[in-house]
Amino acid sequence: MSTEVKPQQPAATASRPAATAQKGPSRTPQTKKEFTLLFDKENYIWMIGGIALIFIGFMLMSGGKSANPHEFNYAEIYSFRRITLAPIVVLLGFAVEVYAIMKKPKDTEAA
Repeated sequence: MSTEVKPQQPAATASRPAATAQKGPSRTPQTKKEFTLLFDKENYIWMIGGIALIFIGFMLMSGGKSANPHEFNYAEIYSFRRITLAPIVVLLGFAVEVYAIMKKPKDTEAA
């Protein structure tokens, strides 16, 4: 049985300089960074339009509640508006959202 003695690391003392001290020139005051958006203004307008179409589609799907819960109104629940028109409007809204995300912004820099 051999016992190995591991060397101990010296403890930090007050006379030792801090590890975070910077060497070199002093820090310059931070300049204000220019704030840029991820998309162009036109992209955001398309996104708002897509969200509005999705919302309108869900509003078209709503309703159909009967005054009497024991009565089933087939024509009101399975109407053209709820079964055909509303899903088409919602899918159109999602398509507009995809277009708004994929659309490249126009270059505003003059070459």
